Amino acid sequence: MTALTAVLLFATWTLLLALFYALPRVPRVLLGQQRADAWTRGNAPVDPPILIRAQHAHYNCLETLPVFAAVVLAAAVMGQEAALAGLAAWVLYLRVGQSVVHLIGTSFLLVLIRATLFIVQLLLILAMVWKLLA
Repeated sequence: MTALTAVLLFATWTLLLALFYALPRVPRVLLGQQRADAWTRGNAPVDPPILIRAQHAHYNCLETLPVFAAVVLAAAVMGQEAALAGLAAWVLYLRVGQSVVHLIGTSFLLVLIRATLFIVQLLLILAMVWKLLA
């Protein structure tokens, strides 16, 4: 897998998470079971817990995707994308793993696993930067 492919798949995963929690809302609004603005930030949650966790997993992706993409795009512009392929793939795998753990639940152990996966992603992105600047 190339580093650019990893970024593309990361973006795809981010979109899939958004669809996972957003699509179930459409029929509820169309059938008059929910107001269209029921999900406005600041309102009390109205979704089942798994959809709320999917939304939070989506937000987590949005926190890391721009930085990850910027590093990989910089590598591509510098002609060094191939040097980041392995690390970029691991960033993607860890992100998907973090999201799946987020979907499973919020127990102390699961939150600890999620946090660990997140920190490792950040360290890998920093390693990518280091590799480009070295």
